[in-house]
Amino acid sequence: MKNIILIAPPGAGKGTISNYLVEHYGYVHVATGDLLRCEIKTNSPLGQEIEEIISKGHLVPDDMVIQLVWKKLEQIHNKPFILDGFPRTLEQAKVLEIMLQNLHFNCMIVYLDVDVKTVLKRIEGRKICNQCQKVYNIYSEELKPIQEGLCDNCGGVLVKRSDDDKEKMKVRFQIFEENITSILDFYRSQNELQVIPASTSSIRDIVNKIINEAKF
Repeated sequence: MKNIILIAPPGAGKGTISNYLVEHYGYVHVATGDLLRCEIKTNSPLGQEIEEIISKGHLVPDDMVIQLVWKKLEQIHNKPFILDGFPRTLEQAKVLEIMLQNLHFNCMIVYLDVDVKTVLKRIEGRKICNQCQKVYNIYSEELKPIQEGLCDNCGGVLVKRSDDDKEKMKVRFQIFEENITSILDFYRSQNELQVIPASTSSIRDIVNKIINEAKF
């Protein structure tokens, strides 16, 4: 199975899609958001700096994210992985290419094309389990929990993520759009890019398209 680099705006459903691939195809989910949150929980100087940046709705600088991603990828052995939330700048894409070559990883690049109106609607209803981190959406029939407010998997309490704020999300989406064209051009030049329209598709439809494109 191919490793997957999943590129999409914040709130597009990358985590939900990644979790499906983990559960059904044995992928290792490498999410930069999770890496950043884990670092914040350590209360290290790096974690404190990252928390301040995220609280303002800004993207974490390249050097910090690259450091965390490199460390995680080095720990993966003999399993396919899905990288979620990286790269988000052209510089990150170029550094990632070097990382993958050095680690001898072969990847396909998937871009989820989704508009800001759809993203804002999705984050309005998004909830996350405070125990296992499974993602739900109270406005989606395929993603809402069986019992309101509780995780289907572990019974944990469903909460809003601290960064699921409409105004912060608008800022993050704008920053994403400012960087995405150069990233997509970079991957198109290498004939590595798969684009999936995602604004009107269900999560299941998007997953099926990724599976078909990856030729599982």
